[in-house]
Amino acid sequence: MQTITLVYILLALLLGIFVAFFQYFFKVKRKPKITVILFTLKALSVFLLLILLLNPKITVKSIVNKKPVLTVLSDNSSSISFFNESQNMKGFSERVVNDSDLKNKFDIKTYSFGNGLVFNDSLKFSEKQTNISKSLNETNELLKDNLGAVVLLTDGNQTIGNDYEFLNSKLNIYPVVFGDTTVYQDIQISQLNVNRYSYLKNKFPVEALIHYKGKKEVSVRYSIATKRRNVFTQNIKLSAKNNTKTVVANLESNEVGTHFYTASVSQIEGEKNTKNNRKSFSIEVIDEQQKGAILASSLHPDLGAIKRALESNKNRSVDIFVRDFSKIKSIDYQFFILFQPNSYFNTFLSDLKSNFLIITGESTDWNYLNSKKLGFQKNAISQSENYEASFNDKFLTFQQKNIGFNQFPPLQDKFGKLSLNKEAQTLLFQKVTGVKSDEPLLATFENNEIKYAALFGEGIWKWRVNSYVRNESFEDFDAFLGSLIQYISSNKKRNRLEVTYKKLYPANTSINISAFYLDNNYLFDSRASLWLSLTNKETKEERKYPLSLKSNSYVAVLEDILPGEYEFKVSVDNQSISRRGVFRVTDYEVEEQFTNANVNKLEKLALRSKGSLFFNSDYESLKNQLINNKNYYTSQSSSETQQNLIDWKWILFLAIALLTLEWFIRKYYGKI
Repeated sequence: MQTITLVYILLALLLGIFVAFFQYFFKVKRKPKITVILFTLKALSVFLLLILLLNPKITVKSIVNKKPVLTVLSDNSSSISFFNESQNMKGFSERVVNDSDLKNKFDIKTYSFGNGLVFNDSLKFSEKQTNISKSLNETNELLKDNLGAVVLLTDGNQTIGNDYEFLNSKLNIYPVVFGDTTVYQDIQISQLNVNRYSYLKNKFPVEALIHYKGKKEVSVRYSIATKRRNVFTQNIKLSAKNNTKTVVANLESNEVGTHFYTASVSQIEGEKNTKNNRKSFSIEVIDEQQKGAILASSLHPDLGAIKRALESNKNRSVDIFVRDFSKIKSIDYQFFILFQPNSYFNTFLSDLKSNFLIITGESTDWNYLNSKKLGFQKNAISQSENYEASFNDKFLTFQQKNIGFNQFPPLQDKFGKLSLNKEAQTLLFQKVTGVKSDEPLLATFENNEIKYAALFGEGIWKWRVNSYVRNESFEDFDAFLGSLIQYISSNKKRNRLEVTYKKLYPANTSINISAFYLDNNYLFDSRASLWLSLTNKETKEERKYPLSLKSNSYVAVLEDILPGEYEFKVSVDNQSISRRGVFRVTDYEVEEQFTNANVNKLEKLALRSKGSLFFNSDYESLKNQLINNKNYYTSQSSSETQQNLIDWKWILFLAIALLTLEWFIRKYYGKI
């Protein structure tokens, strides 16, 4: 407490004594013994009221006991019910949570997981994906300031994510195995590699990795079928030593459109699980290829990143030219990317009548670029600046979701005021030192028949790396750059209704179909009513679903769609506008592809995290190890909190009580 506060408290006490003295002793001739009591009551009550008016802060010290945290992670995926272990896992989890000995030592928290970590209010074993690695990482992050352990209830079979057996965990992990631990004879298609696109009259490869678990030598037939007709067959032999076989089939693309195929391997004797003997895939056959060229005045990491991102779509190819542009023929390319233009681009850019993307940076000659009157100009100086991205959710030129632009590393360009002198649509605004501006970082332009875009900053390779770190995939970034190039490379008039969907969906998963609808002025129309008509091609059963407005798109989420091939049409009420599509729901369920629990990986995880492996019948052993482990102890910590005295309501009540008591005594002795 500060010295000045102590002085004020002392003055309050003196003032209380003065008021009481003035009332009961000053110029009072008769002073009966009761006067001393009244004096004391008045002095205390006035003092307490003045203290409340001063409202000093009191430092309160408290000791907190902190138990170690025991986290129970339960696998909520459908593979647990497939192994008939649902009740066993529920019982084991409840036994841990309700154990009085464990509750005395630990603060017990329960979570479930499938694709990610969820607070465990109930276990339904309905998750269609299992990501053990992600769930354990999230648990470590939640409990980073706590001492404790993790009891992991699972079959050890992971369908997505990083390999969890190499996980670095600060918490000790105690896996408890649920599921059949017997190793059965099994054959499966463990991996299928195929391109999403193929060109008409070309051949496309389908690479299958076939894996066998067993002791005997077996002969099986591998085949690929479409429309109930085999297009490829091959007999293969596998044994305990040669248990993996890679088969490559080259299939022909004879017809434009989307085609569905099923790869399968024949059943072997004594095989328990045959659901992993087949996999479906689709291929879209197109009759043309997009070809683009990147023109640069010098080498830069952005060039390779852009080329890899665009060529992730197999119907695109990109050539890179550095300084030597004499051999380029505009007719050979559908789009161009002009990287940091300067005087080397003069002849080429003057005659360019194709769509293009300009990327500026620290080596850009802005005086030259300003002279081309492309709709933007910059009064640049030699000093460089970092420009972060701020996503514009009102951008309507083409449909683009926010893939985390605001968290991407900054791009570099020369410092200066950037201004637009032509109509443009801005997808990303500039943000400098965290402050958003109205200057564009990425904008699109249309000039008569030519479409072009401008990205005002170099270093986009960092965006692709950052996207991979955040999502463990380049897919989001590559799709963003692909959408931008798709826009500038197309000379077609924009459709007012665009529909986005996948060609294949696994069984028992949500099917998301989104639509983007524009009015006559090509502005997003949020007032429209959109409907999706879905028809099963085999049974001819038809259903109709409304699309709900979500941000700048309309979305339909379809649940419980049975396996089969479906046609759909998205239409707009009171408009003669619609889009059609085809997709297939396969009977493939990834959680049912396993024949037994993965004991080996769980054991490696336990050893790496300095825990131990248990089976679902080892409850007492697990309990004893947790109870007897001296590394899990209750810690004490002191904490100081500042409290306002006015929050202590009892002081006010005490002051009122003293004043009331004084009044009654005075009344009783006739002094009122």
